[in-house]
Formats: sequence, C-alpha cells, structure tokens
Amino acid sequence: MMALPGGRHLDSIPLPGQRLHLMQVDSVQRWMEDLKLMTECECMCVLQAKPISLEEDAQGDLILAGGSGPGDPLQLLLKRGWVISTELRRIGQKLAQDRWARVHSMSVRLTCHARSMVSEYSAVSRSSSQEMGQIEKLLMEKCSELSAVTERCLQVENEHILKSMKACVSETLSTLGQHFGQLLELALTREVQALVRKIDASDNIYTTESTTGNLFSLTQEGAPLCRIIAKVDGVLCLADILTDDSHSEATRAEAAAVVAQVTSPHLPFTQHLSSFLESMEEIVTALVKLCQEASSGEVFLLASAALANITFFDTMACEMLLQLKAIRVLLEACSDKQRVDTPYTRDQIVTILANMSVLEQCASDIIQENGVQLIMGLLSEKPRSGTPAEVAACERVQQKAAVTLARLSRDPDVAREAVRLSCMSRLIELCRSPSKRNSSDAVLVACLAALRRLAGVCPEGLQDSDFQQLVQPRLVDSFLLCSNMEESFV
Repeated sequence: MMALPGGRHLDSIPLPGQRLHLMQVDSVQRWMEDLKLMTECECMCVLQAKPISLEEDAQGDLILAGGSGPGDPLQLLLKRGWVISTELRRIGQKLAQDRWARVHSMSVRLTCHARSMVSEYSAVSRSSSQEMGQIEKLLMEKCSELSAVTERCLQVENEHILKSMKACVSETLSTLGQHFGQLLELALTREVQALVRKIDASDNIYTTESTTGNLFSLTQEGAPLCRIIAKVDGVLCLADILTDDSHSEATRAEAAAVVAQVTSPHLPFTQHLSSFLESMEEIVTALVKLCQEASSGEVFLLASAALANITFFDTMACEMLLQLKAIRVLLEACSDKQRVDTPYTRDQIVTILANMSVLEQCASDIIQENGVQLIMGLLSEKPRSGTPAEVAACERVQQKAAVTLARLSRDPDVAREAVRLSCMSRLIELCRSPSKRNSSDAVLVACLAALRRLAGVCPEGLQDSDFQQLVQPRLVDSFLLCSNMEESFV
C-alpha cells in the first residue's frame, strides 16, 4: 500500500480567526510581562553574589516566556514550563562546551525559576496532592544539588577531576529534568481534568464553548498536551459535545478541532486513545453530519480534518463512513463553494477518499456518485496565491488523488471510467511536466503507479513512447527518467 502523508495538524492550515499560540504575543506586552521573571532572577543572582554574565548570549538567556495572569494556573504552567525546559536545554549545551561559569550561573537561574513555578502554582492551584508534594521536594533538592556541584566545578583546575565531575553534573541534570517532567505532567493533567469536569458540569452554552476553545488552544501546544487530553477522558467529553444538537455549530466545530488534533497520525502515541474507540461510531456519525450541515468553509474544514485523521487511526472508521454514505456527502460538498473553497479542505476530502479506497465496496459508491470525475479534477489542483503552504497543499491533493485512483482502479469499471475521462492523459502530463506537479517527487511516484494500474486495464490508451518510458520499465527507472526531464520534453 502506498504511503500517504498523514492528516495535517490544524496549525499547518490557515484558519480564519484561529487563536494565536499562547507564546505568540505582542513584543512590548511580552517584555512587560517578562520584567517580573527577569528581575526576580537577577535579584537572586545578586543576593548569592553571582554576577550576571556579559557573554554574547547572556541577553538571550533572559528572554523568557511571559508571566501568567493572576489565577490562571494553566498559562502559568505552560509559560514557566517553557522557561525551565529552555534553561535545561541551554545548560546541557554549555556543559558540552565545558563553559563552567555559564553552567553555574544558569543553574542558579534554573533554581529560581523552579522555585517560582512551585510557589506560584501552589498559590493558584485548587488543591495539593501528596505525590505532587514529593516530586516538588525532589525537584528542588536536585536544583540545589546542581547549583552546589557546578559551583565546586568552578574551583577545580585538574582536568581529570573535572571530567569525572562533569559526568556527575550531567547525571544530576538528567535526573532534574525527569523530576521536572513528572511534576509538569501531574500539574497539567490536573488542570485538563478540571477543564473536562467544567464542560461536563456546565449547562451554559457560553461556558461550554469557551472551555472547549481552551482545550483546542492546549492541543496547539503540541503532542504532550494532546496525550494528556486523550488520557483523561477528554475524548468522551468531546463526543458528548459533538452528538448534542443543543450545542451551537461553533461549539461542535471547536470540539471537532480538538478531535482532529488528538487523533493526528503524526503524534507519537496511541495507547491513551482507548476511550476514543468506544465512542468512535458516535463521533464519526456526528462529524459526517457536521460536514453535511456546515454553514461555512471553516466548520467543514474542521470536521473533515477530524474525519481524515480518524481514517488513519482505525480501518473501522472507513467502514462506518461507507455505511453513513459519507462519499456522497463529501462529493456533494465539493460542488458547494461555501463549504469547500480551498486546497486545504480538498486535501482533507481526498485523504478520506484515499483511505476509504482500500475497501473493495468503495469503488461502486465512487462510480455511483460520479467520483472519478472529481478525482480527475483534483489531479489538476492549482494554487491561487502561490504561497508555500498553498502550493504544498495542492501537491498533497494531486498525490492523494493519484493514489486514490490507483487503488480504485483495481475495479475494472473504475479503470474504464477513468480512461473515458482522459485520466491517463492527465497522469502522463503530470509525469512528463515537472512544472505541472511543482517538481514534486511524491506526486510523480503516485502518478506513475496510477498510470501503470490503468495501463494494465486499457493499454490501448497509451502511445508507444509513453508505454516504453512510463509503464514498461521498472518503476524506479521511469521515476529517474521523469524526475530529470526538462520542460522541452513535453
């Protein structure tokens, strides 16, 4: 089976009104928020009689994520967590370079940030747990140990002794990072659980919508937050929102966005999505309905992106989509400019079709809904703006359209319909003309595979030169020939 690039993270798709990343704030505002954190560290350094370094990268070390607002534990954790993670990485870099003065001054600063995170979070968090208290204690002990051992290293001149101490510093730093990761995981899990409980308990539409939006913002922070949401039954909460028609379309679309993020095939985990399997049929049904009734392109994009990622997650989803007549819904939407008006949305649609096309019964539905003609049109996808993101989306559409055609052409009826619609001519053009495929190797491979599948059914549709260059040789030889072609060959 030919591999496809997986469903896209939503942060790679420009959405109207999409929330800014928590770290993306106005530079002046960020500086104002940073003052507290920066002066706090400087004061601690002065109190301990440690001078602020004047090295070329010293100022960069003080550029921290903004301070959190009062009573906002999630932002506090994210911003302090970002600061501490950055400091840990930089200490490791300076340690590898044997820059002991920098290692020590940064270790003192790291201790300040860790102490601040613990005290600030304790002040705004809802409750404390014994497990969290133990990890906080271990973290601060390791911070003190790191500061002490790096200070001793400054007094050592014997390289042999310093080398052995370097191994000790490295081990301490590693253990400290583990404790910090455990503490941050526990705290973030508690906050996500609080959000999920808030959604479950709320009967206020505005509270539900804003809290679901907060969950979506968290998924934008990356894989760790997606994993936490998935493991604390956030998916079950989202399923409830999606299947409840009393919620507004905007709220259900926000829930679809979260589902798309936590089920992305790019995330390095699946073990926490068992709750998703339990609710998959309900979620898929609700998402198909949301696609069918979407009042805007943004809503359709969010719902279709979630469906696209789910089709990678489990093959049962494709069978459910067949039963729900999703092919008809998707193909009808393609002729509705209000719902499908960008290559980003067509990328989601063709991803779903490509994954569904592995099922034998998919071919008859495609023919019945004139789907081959749509696939032919997708092979001609062109960017309107020429931006790198849009060009990349068009390449994905072309590639996946060719993959879908190759898979569906196992059925002779689909292959004959494709030949009738001149798909072979378009595939040949994409193979022979690099500019038509934006010089994409992925598109070229997919088109060669589709052309060979069609040629096996209708070889008379090819000229001798096309057969000899694009079909008869090994695939790799045809690929090398086409990838080195100039436009004058066409």
